[in-house]
Amino acid sequence: MTTKTAASTLGASASRIIPLSMTAVLGLFVVGFVGFSHMEVVHNAAHDSRHSLAFPCH
Repeated sequence: MTTKTAASTLGASASRIIPLSMTAVLGLFVVGFVGFSHMEVVHNAAHDSRHSLAFPCH
């Protein structure tokens, strides 16, 4: 019974690796794209969203 528990725990943690890594990649892409965007429309939209959520950005 202990081996089944250990195997299922290992399987559960292994199944979380892909969603967590995809979330990290998406977050880095959003921060990199929006934060360093040369298109003013994209940057200003993100800037206004941060202010509407009371998130300090200056």
